[in-house]
Amino acid sequence: MALLLVSSIAEPLVAQSQPLLESGFRHMYNLQFDAARKDIAAYQREHAGDPLGIAAEAASHLFEEFVRQGVLTSDFFLDDEKLLGGVKAPSDTNRNNAFLAANQRARKLAETLLKAHPEDANALFALSLADGMEGDFQALIEKRQLASLSLIRKAERTAARLLVLKPDAVDAYVALGAANYIIGCLPMYKRVALWFGRIRGDRQRGIDQLGLAAQKGHYLRPLAKVLLALALRRENQPARARVLLEGLHSEFPSNALFKRELELVR
Repeated sequence: MALLLVSSIAEPLVAQSQPLLESGFRHMYNLQFDAARKDIAAYQREHAGDPLGIAAEAASHLFEEFVRQGVLTSDFFLDDEKLLGGVKAPSDTNRNNAFLAANQRARKLAETLLKAHPEDANALFALSLADGMEGDFQALIEKRQLASLSLIRKAERTAARLLVLKPDAVDAYVALGAANYIIGCLPMYKRVALWFGRIRGDRQRGIDQLGLAAQKGHYLRPLAKVLLALALRRENQPARARVLLEGLHSEFPSNALFKRELELVR
């Protein structure tokens, strides 16, 4: 079975254009989640051995819950209690279960591929995405910050391996940048405790990493842009944030979230 899976994605997909995935992510960023999952399901049927398609399915559920909970808004991101403490409202159990199930399928398939081919760039990307998303889920939705840190650290290690193999796979910087920035926002006494677990945080480094993904990323470029815009607002750089949000609103006019954030920063 593993050999069949490996042979089905002999060519790495990280830097290649995949129309169904492209369309799925675009629908996602336009908040058209049913349409996004329809395209992602079609991609999965055509590329059954690719864990990235399953990771994209997981991403659609997590992104939808983030939107419902207002995570990707200035109301959330500029409030230390919310950003560092997680959402307050009850989460959607069915959506959470769908996210976790798809994410675990993506992780298991990626790990199977990497056992046979440790330098499979596409599997490394899917694995870093799965661990990074679950880390975000644990921290922001489940409010289990300690549990999230081990996943974030694992995602960072996998992303670092990927970037050695494919320096152009800059989508990997989204998880790294978000983790560096958010951990860097923690009070010093909490950061000192994390240092003993070899978890660092650097706000400027996080901004730089998000900036690279916002400029040169692929599937996660819009996510990097909105995270960077929110981080820049926290850093009192509204002009830079406005440019990013204007671009997002122009590219994804159906996304009311991007429109509202643009209006708030004017």
